[in-house]
Amino acid sequence: MSSTAEQMRAWRGPAILTFGFRPFFFGAAVWTTLAMALWIPMLSGALVLPTVFDPVSWHAHEFLFGYLAAVIAGFLLTAVPNWTGRLPIVGWPLGALFALWLAGRIAVGVSQFLPPLFVAVADLAMPVALGAVIAREIVVGKNWRNLIVLVMLVVFTLGNGLFHWEVAHGFYAPQGYGLRLGLGAGVMMIAVIGGRVVPSFTRNWLVKRGGGRLPAPPLQRLDKAALLVLLAALLLWVVWPHYLLTGVVLLVAGIAQAVRLVRWAGYRTGTEPLVAILHIAYALVPLGAFAIGAEILWPGTFGTAAAQHLWMAGAVGVMTLAVMTRATLGHTGQPLTAGGGTVGIYTAVLIAVVARVGAGYWPYAQDWLNVVAGIGWIAGFGGFATVYGPLLLRLPPDKRFGR
Repeated sequence: MSSTAEQMRAWRGPAILTFGFRPFFFGAAVWTTLAMALWIPMLSGALVLPTVFDPVSWHAHEFLFGYLAAVIAGFLLTAVPNWTGRLPIVGWPLGALFALWLAGRIAVGVSQFLPPLFVAVADLAMPVALGAVIAREIVVGKNWRNLIVLVMLVVFTLGNGLFHWEVAHGFYAPQGYGLRLGLGAGVMMIAVIGGRVVPSFTRNWLVKRGGGRLPAPPLQRLDKAALLVLLAALLLWVVWPHYLLTGVVLLVAGIAQAVRLVRWAGYRTGTEPLVAILHIAYALVPLGAFAIGAEILWPGTFGTAAAQHLWMAGAVGVMTLAVMTRATLGHTGQPLTAGGGTVGIYTAVLIAVVARVGAGYWPYAQDWLNVVAGIGWIAGFGGFATVYGPLLLRLPPDKRFGR
């Protein structure tokens, strides 16, 4: 095949298997919606799944290593061909990767009936296979600049494996090394990849509008220094999550990331939610660093779970939703602007984040705030599956691919 379009036109199977973002973005949205619908009754004890994971461990694992792994796969399988100039994976090989991810969700959900090693292997199969695919593409395409993305994927997968080990050995995994390692890798991905796309997309949109201040170019000296400080803070947090030094470095990292964000002219994007949401999502990276750092230095300020949710539900949830909406519109030939449905799903997820963090800050109201957070999450990601599902499940009439 001489081009991506020709390769996809030659595919005669389901439209959802014509590009990596299609099955994985749709699957991620459906899964996180279903998982939250299950989590609400699990939280009250009204529902018990046949899993060896305690309810909180299952919740944390499936939203981080289940949902986020799918979004990462969809993003990388779409972006890496652009980075390397090579053809994307389509058809049944893409379907096989998605099936591996789905098998992991099932194995974890019914792990009470399965050996722990089998569950771990089933769950890790997709990210390991994805890593092998990405490594091949980077090496063959000689795209050495993006090896850092592969390294972050490997660290994220190691965090998942460690989470399984902690569960199998009776440790409380939501406060363990595996979750912090996986979440740290996710936050670092946002900082590295978001640090490229947020100013780039913002610049493109502002240039079309004409005039005014533009974002500072990405990956200048300040950006690199901010990334190194964040990396140091995350490493300290993974290994020594309660040390005062960790709290101090997290605060410094938060300041560095906030300064970085200010340089991207986000204040000029208010009239286009599709761009503004990228800045809001990235702002949750420094806010999370501030909250976790403050909780370490002054325990009880936010509560550990609430502080971490500024990264988990906040930075991860909002940024992935922002990327999924924009990528889906762009790669299906739609105008790059947010309609009413898109604004609605952004609003719902932001309400969910505020409610979840508030549940930790106001314990007396946590019961109803957790329900509000769950409903907002379901509305946001269920809304994505509803609004964007037709674009992901069907090809455009003229069969033009990508943009």
